[in-house]
Amino acid sequence: MASLDPVLDKDGVRLTVDEAIATVTLTNPAKRNAQSPALWRALTEAGRALPGSVRVVVLRAEGQSFSAGLDRQMFTPEGIEGEPTFIDLARSSDAELDATIAGYQEAFTWWRQSDIVSVAAVQGHAIGAGFQLALACDLRVVADDVQFAMRETSLGLVPDLTGTHPLVGLVGYARALEICVTGRSVGAEEAVTTGLANVAVPRDQLDETVRDLATALLAAPRDAVIETKALLRGAQERTYEAQRAAERAAQARRLRDLAGVGE
Repeated sequence: MASLDPVLDKDGVRLTVDEAIATVTLTNPAKRNAQSPALWRALTEAGRALPGSVRVVVLRAEGQSFSAGLDRQMFTPEGIEGEPTFIDLARSSDAELDATIAGYQEAFTWWRQSDIVSVAAVQGHAIGAGFQLALACDLRVVADDVQFAMRETSLGLVPDLTGTHPLVGLVGYARALEICVTGRSVGAEEAVTTGLANVAVPRDQLDETVRDLATALLAAPRDAVIETKALLRGAQERTYEAQRAAERAAQARRLRDLAGVGE
């Protein structure tokens, strides 16, 4: 990716913007881009800092692994300094616990907002929270060495960083259940076959492939992309007839806009 002055660079997250393309990079390869509440807050801040000119957001990571999941310090009695430990969370009220987890989830929600298309470039391990961060994006391009795994259930927890909805939508309930409960790894070939990834490429072609995809995503008019994304995102929840109606309404808006006719 181009070398640009960062809009944000903190807690293992760097945001750069090159006109209509923003790049969010995980920058702690020494810890395999392990995730912590501080990193989640930085990801949330990156989403809020996006200029209105941005149409495509690329998520990538430095080093051999995309993200190895939660920082292991979170599993120790001491936890991470300045952050609540798991014991603290367990002892909090239902409302407090819900609010804390909701705050963590904000780092994973903005990637699918209607006015951008997000693309995750994933290499090496994408485990647990790393898997869920890749799933937070609209599209995934993976290197041929990728290893997705959802390990939370094996640890006595559940995936709670917004990954369950897109996972079921992509691979179906039965396969999603099997992936989560066994905690097994999903490689590049299976990821493409099942729809987890759009394409798999050799590791040294990952950045170039994502650049080409980002450029292609910018070819269509922005408003048409926004309407199309909204139609496709809502299709799973709508009935066939409701989706037909949504298509008609969206097309009417586009035609009036193109013709310069007010509603």
